[in-house]
Amino acid sequence: MHDQKDLAQLTAAQLRAKWRKAHKGQIMPQGLGRDLATRAIVWRDQERIHGGLPRSAQRELERLASQLEETGNIEPERGLKLKVGTRLVRQWHGQIYQVQVLEDGFEFEHRQYRSLTQIAREITGAAWSGPRFFGLKANPSAGD
Repeated sequence: MHDQKDLAQLTAAQLRAKWRKAHKGQIMPQGLGRDLATRAIVWRDQERIHGGLPRSAQRELERLASQLEETGNIEPERGLKLKVGTRLVRQWHGQIYQVQVLEDGFEFEHRQYRSLTQIAREITGAAWSGPRFFGLKANPSAGD
């Protein structure tokens, strides 16, 4: 693992070589300052040793980048965030259904799904909103 202080002592050519090694052959971007380059190399080391961002965080960053490219603005999702391991329970037509929240989606009947809506549709056979079906969103007309 690299130390930021040690990297700061390298020549520009040595730093570029460390960058290529840390970033799987990618060339260090022109104009990237020494401080940012050393931080990026150290971060890659930490990512390799301790693991990177959770897949859900990666998806959110990808969504924000796409939104910024399309509209010039970004808006964080205001949606409900469920903690990994949470169990959602719903009774439907006399049967109880349970869903486990995973890092990258949901588990229902020993199968993994990307969204609650897919699970709600499987249970009901109709086009339900998954969060609404599992009681995570109130019916908009309920407050009237």
